[in-house]
Amino acid sequence: MKRTLQYLFKGLAILLPIVVTFALLQWLLVTIETWLKPIWITLLGESSYFPGLAFISFLGIALLIGFSSRWNFIDSLWQLPGKLINRLPLLRSLYGTINDVFEMMSGKNFAEESVVLVTLPGSKLRLIGIVTKKSGIKGDRLSELMEGDQVAVFLPMSYNVGGYMVIVPADCIESLTMKPADALQLTISGGLGKNHSGKID
Repeated sequence: MKRTLQYLFKGLAILLPIVVTFALLQWLLVTIETWLKPIWITLLGESSYFPGLAFISFLGIALLIGFSSRWNFIDSLWQLPGKLINRLPLLRSLYGTINDVFEMMSGKNFAEESVVLVTLPGSKLRLIGIVTKKSGIKGDRLSELMEGDQVAVFLPMSYNVGGYMVIVPADCIESLTMKPADALQLTISGGLGKNHSGKID
């Protein structure tokens, strides 16, 4: 019986991530198809439309928007919808959470040389973190709370979109040659994901 349960859990561990991934992918494809298909049918006609055109056009639109955001003026225009949503009480929390997740996972808000190994004061415990703030920045509320030799470090949690922000002395951190996005993925996966560059002594 025990061995049967082990095989069952192992099978679920293999199947469930695949099922969830395909379910999310199906939802995304259906949503995009539902939104863009009528537009293409209006422009091209029913006979000229083929399945997948809506998704291809969606990727093209995303690429175009990403490319055009290089210019500050156009980027500010793309930011307007998000700013408007942030002012709506019912949508602000949901939009902010989704936006924060994507930006955190991409490492957008972190500097390239900000991944560190943190040794907690008075402990031998070491954690992978990302420096988010240093002291001495005028007008920054968090920076002004820190003493001269302190830094704020974000510590991501394994198998969870979240983490902790700790303030530690600068001599408690050691720089790692790792990109922030790789550090996040490595930590969130509990070290069980693909190998990433980064030396930990």
